[in-house]
Amino acid sequence: MSVKVTYYSDVLCIWAFVAQARVDAIKEAFGRDVAVDYRFVAVFGDARTKIAAAWRDSGGAEGYNKHVMGIARRFPHVKVDPRVWIDQQPASSAGPHLFLAAMRGLEPAAGNAVASGAPSRLESVMWAFRRGFFEEGRDIGRWDVQAELAKPFGVDIEEVSDAVHNGTAFSRLSADYAEAEKLKLEGSPTFVLNEGRQKLFGNIGFRIIEANIREMMREPNVDQASWC
Repeated sequence: MSVKVTYYSDVLCIWAFVAQARVDAIKEAFGRDVAVDYRFVAVFGDARTKIAAAWRDSGGAEGYNKHVMGIARRFPHVKVDPRVWIDQQPASSAGPHLFLAAMRGLEPAAGNAVASGAPSRLESVMWAFRRGFFEEGRDIGRWDVQAELAKPFGVDIEEVSDAVHNGTAFSRLSADYAEAEKLKLEGSPTFVLNEGRQKLFGNIGFRIIEANIREMMREPNVDQASWC
């Protein structure tokens, strides 16, 4: 039986963009022994107001841009548009989260089972959204941009739209946000194991994540808290 790792993130979070390398490393190291369940947390639900308020006395959007670029320079495996958050300020991360939540419900029916180690369609589109914003400076809060980024991966945009309009995508996303609050998550990204007993938040090194997963494999009984 595989170990379940629930991964909460906000697609507009620079730390989640950086942490994708950790997610990839988990998949490479453990293969089918670990199942990553992607969920969303609302950090940039009202992105423009959040940045304007938090950075009002520190340069506003330009100040936040400098902060993000400072983080990016520490991690050579990521590329970030030097004008990020200045030229394009998505109104909310809820839009891309909703699109991805719709995909998450459709993915089993869409035949997206893949070989071990290969990215699923959901993973590919999620990464395309993150890259679209951070690398290419695109407004991924917009539906048309989301659809354009998703189409190359064979996503049926009409099916995604139907899931949005019939409410099922909203239901899934609402459940994500509610569970994040129930777990009292501090933000994005957060790895959750052992039914919420273990929460690894922020810029966590791969070895720490690996140790927690291996402890779960050693003692998979969810009624017993891990000491790792």
